[in-house]
Amino acid sequence: MSQERGESFRTSSLATTVAFFPIVSDSDRYAWNKYSQDNQAWLQDSYPNGTHVQKVPSDIWSYPDDNSLEGCDGERRHLQKKLQANVPADSGPYAPLWQISPPLPAHSINFNILDKPFIAQGVSTMLYTREPAFISVCRLFASEEMETIEQVAMVAPVFDNFADKANIVGHYIAVLDFQTLLSNILEETSEAVTAVMKSTCGNMSTYAVQGEEAHFVSSGDFHDTNFDSMNMSSLLIAESSYNSIPATLLDERCIYSVHTYPTAAFQKSLETNVPAMITVGVVAACAVLFLTFLAYDFMIQRRQLRVVKAVALKHEGLVSSLFPENVRKQVLLQAGEGGMTPGKMDGVDAPIADLYLNCTVLFADIAGFTAWSSTREPAQVFVLLETIYSAFDEIAKQRGVFKIETIGDCYVAVTGLPRPRKDHFVAMSRFARDCVSKFQVLTQQLEITLGPDTADLALRVGIHSGPVTAGVLRGDKARFQLFGDTVNTTARIESTGSPNRIHLSEEAANLLIAAGKQHWVEPRDDVVEAKGKGQLRTYWLVMQKDSDTVSATSSDKEAVTKSLSVAVNQVVIGDVKKSLGSSRTDRLIEWNCDILLRLLKQVIARRNVLLKRNPLRKADADENRLIAPNMHVIDEVQEIIEVPNQRMSNLDYESIVLPKEVVDEMYDYVSNIAAMYHDNPFHNFEHASHVAMSVTKLLSRIVAPSDVDCSHDGARKNLHDHTYGITSDPLTHLACVYSALIHDVDHSGVPNSQLVKEKSKLADFYKGRSIAEQNSVDLGWALLMDDRYSNLRRSIYTTRKGLERFRHLVVNSVVATDIMDRELAAKRKERWVLAFEDVASDESVEIARNRKATIVIEHLIQASDVAHTMQHWHIYRKWNERLFEECWRAWKDGRSDSDPSHTWYKGEIGFFDFYIIPLAKKLKDCGVFGKSSDEYLNYAETNRREWELKGEEIVSEMVRRVNGG
Repeated sequence: MSQERGESFRTSSLATTVAFFPIVSDSDRYAWNKYSQDNQAWLQDSYPNGTHVQKVPSDIWSYPDDNSLEGCDGERRHLQKKLQANVPADSGPYAPLWQISPPLPAHSINFNILDKPFIAQGVSTMLYTREPAFISVCRLFASEEMETIEQVAMVAPVFDNFADKANIVGHYIAVLDFQTLLSNILEETSEAVTAVMKSTCGNMSTYAVQGEEAHFVSSGDFHDTNFDSMNMSSLLIAESSYNSIPATLLDERCIYSVHTYPTAAFQKSLETNVPAMITVGVVAACAVLFLTFLAYDFMIQRRQLRVVKAVALKHEGLVSSLFPENVRKQVLLQAGEGGMTPGKMDGVDAPIADLYLNCTVLFADIAGFTAWSSTREPAQVFVLLETIYSAFDEIAKQRGVFKIETIGDCYVAVTGLPRPRKDHFVAMSRFARDCVSKFQVLTQQLEITLGPDTADLALRVGIHSGPVTAGVLRGDKARFQLFGDTVNTTARIESTGSPNRIHLSEEAANLLIAAGKQHWVEPRDDVVEAKGKGQLRTYWLVMQKDSDTVSATSSDKEAVTKSLSVAVNQVVIGDVKKSLGSSRTDRLIEWNCDILLRLLKQVIARRNVLLKRNPLRKADADENRLIAPNMHVIDEVQEIIEVPNQRMSNLDYESIVLPKEVVDEMYDYVSNIAAMYHDNPFHNFEHASHVAMSVTKLLSRIVAPSDVDCSHDGARKNLHDHTYGITSDPLTHLACVYSALIHDVDHSGVPNSQLVKEKSKLADFYKGRSIAEQNSVDLGWALLMDDRYSNLRRSIYTTRKGLERFRHLVVNSVVATDIMDRELAAKRKERWVLAFEDVASDESVEIARNRKATIVIEHLIQASDVAHTMQHWHIYRKWNERLFEECWRAWKDGRSDSDPSHTWYKGEIGFFDFYIIPLAKKLKDCGVFGKSSDEYLNYAETNRREWELKGEEIVSEMVRRVNGG
């Protein structure tokens, strides 16, 4: 073990020495000898650098004669009589010393500790009970300063796994001294007591324990005999452990016990004058009651003064956070003189402003933020910004940079004011480097909880140096601001920069070069054309890590978790329970598991409530015979799926702790699903995650509108009825997200019509209908039914009815993504009409509600499958280009009859007009998606207009790219 880990173990366990001994059989002796020779590097690591360490012995060894029984009394003499004939033979097993802290010389390694009879007997007891055993050690492994202190060693087993009947493969010995064990037990102010350590072999030692300290008194029993009747004793190991040891073995063991006695000082501390004090207190209370009335007015005045001071401190703290130190007093002075009056040029109310000749200004903007935020909930947007900007604020404090403000997703900072500094350009350059590095770390971490594309965000930074006019712009919301050409130029430098690069103006670059930092600067190849500035010669700041650059630390994860807690009740996000992913796919797996596990907690919480209401509910989820022979997935599509009628809200799912095996099975299942996706440009695992994110967003937006009264006792019923029961059923939410996860599993990158044309086996098996969709359901469901995921399944459903409903939700949702099957489309249209247009008058309320819930769920998954068309233009462009590339590959591979570029432009317009925009309108007509329906429709119409204007040019660009241009 390394020196650091060894010291840490000894500190936490209060041990003076810790050693590990594997159990080696005679048949394994050769293998062990080879292993110890090949793996002795740990011993070198335990000594300071440069220390020469000899090699360990090449074989297990022992002393020719056991002299360890000499020089000890009590227990050791007792053991000498009992164990003389029990010294282990050379035929094994052996327990060679392997690792020890503090380290011993190399020649001590591989010493067979079982040659020590008293150790061998302790090991025998430990092996029999499978629990720790105590033995006396005298000076075994003891340092000279510990020779006068009584010690004991604990022999504890090491198992090969965590099962109840795991095999013992070794043991470790921890040497403990009684003085340390008795310390830090009592409170610091406790009076002294006497502790006597005794063993059945005759060993005794006395310790004085006072407060948190314990001191060795002497060998033997030296407690005050006046307190014999107050003795409290206990065994070092529970009595039940000794009860399991055979009498023959127990007779050979020394049993340790501790006996505690009070002292005279302890007795004196308990003496009290309480009765007399009560009498005095009653008299004093009367006097105090009288004085209270006299002091009442004084206390009221004092309280008012504290309130005024508290308000003043709050105001001063607010001023401190908004204004530099040198202008705070002026701000407070003007505020105290009747307010800050704009417009005056002299006197107390004169403007607080100054010219700073030597400053460096930074603008940092998040590239891709607008498109990213269009797919997120508002709370998630603020989680990102708070996490990023809080990290920047901390770096600014370390670097001496003054933060001016944040404008949207742009961070503005300056150096050289309020206190001038000669190295303002160097400090700002280092700050910019730190911010770019920190941004990249945090966005990768946040992708696990905020979803796909978060790690694609980039920071674009611009820096310019020059004079700045700065001061307090007074008014209703007074704040410290910067003005002048330097600020405007910085904004142009930032906007003409590149993602994850730091763009320098010529002025800032020249200052760095003059300061000897020319290796920090790299000329930009092209000349920048800046609005209002003309052509500018600019530079890049080299992103090499400076010796004092602020690095990413483990606190980053804590900062992310802290920020996420703000949104935990608004967005379906959860704690990060696994280690941070090392790749994009790993992070997407983490994010999908996070969503699914959180929904699973809600399912269990609801089930627990129902079990309390009806304790007679039985778990009868029979997974056999669920699917009839010769029945395909498409045959299982339901006209109406029942949604539970129980109205529930505000389930306490945060208190649900999922078993480790359920969490592990979920991660394993999602990982296997990810592996079942092909490396298609569009129909891949990232697309499935993007669909799951849209499903999650839409589900979180299923709320009651303003005309549904939720302020009285019937609020829960109103919400349940208006949303057709969807809000009350976590299993529906889980099934929808699960469907999004598996809906394109094993997609081949070509449409169903091509599979039919190719006469593939899948097309023949599924009779040419919804081929890819049915295949995805079958594969995803078959994997879920695997024996590896039995615990996960039992968490999702416990009854036959729950299993059937989960299956029906998954089938309807995934099959709904096949928008090209005319028969399915006609049936969905018919269900829509029956649900929202031509409602049957004789239909029961429950059936009508379930019909609406079924069609809403289908349209939710359909909208999520093409959500990129109803999101920001950049999101639409990204996925549209990927789909084009997929179709292009199919054509190049001979799996498509036509070049997609010939029809792509007009095809997209038709897709918007005849599917996307009508679908977005149906989301609005459902009346349950709140603002998201308006948002989706607006984006769809905007993207359609943009495509009509730019689509032909975009198609030409995509063709050039896929051809390698």
